[in-house]
Amino acid sequence: MRFLKWIYDFRGFLVAPPLVLSLICFYSETESDILILSLGIPIMFIGTFIRIWSQQHLHYRLPDSKILTITGPYEFVRNPIYIGNTLICVGATILSELLWLVPITFIWCIGMYSLVIRYEESKLLKKHGQAYLQYMSEIPRWIPFKFRFKNIGLITKYFYHSVIVEIHCLLLILLFSLKEALEHWFGS
Repeated sequence: MRFLKWIYDFRGFLVAPPLVLSLICFYSETESDILILSLGIPIMFIGTFIRIWSQQHLHYRLPDSKILTITGPYEFVRNPIYIGNTLICVGATILSELLWLVPITFIWCIGMYSLVIRYEESKLLKKHGQAYLQYMSEIPRWIPFKFRFKNIGLITKYFYHSVIVEIHCLLLILLFSLKEALEHWFGS
């Protein structure tokens, strides 16, 4: 369990290796700007939207009490923030023009977040007990099987604060734009 806690504590850093590689590697880039931009940017925006939507309901990093969250995207899957993160990482990898790295990034994220989730679920079971056990039995981890539209709350009173808290996700677009600019500037 200590190993899983360590992975949980450093999850932000541990998910980064494919992104770092995609920033510094220029090997076998796909030079189709239309393809790269039409795939990478929308996938990153969808991932960021999922994070903002999740944040409004989860209240993580927001000044509010922590409760068992079962509204918004949590009505469909138990881990929407990690789904959003995975989409952001995949979109960023696409923007790096390293399409061969996309499946590696996807598998890396799923692997890391699966370990993180194992630790998180044990914590949530201890904290919320039977309520979380029931939630686990009704809502899947990753892929929604049914769509209940009771409390989806796309925009709540926490919307603007959530956008501010999550805006850093879009800064990745600037990093990959800088990579592209440097490549054109120095010529590869």
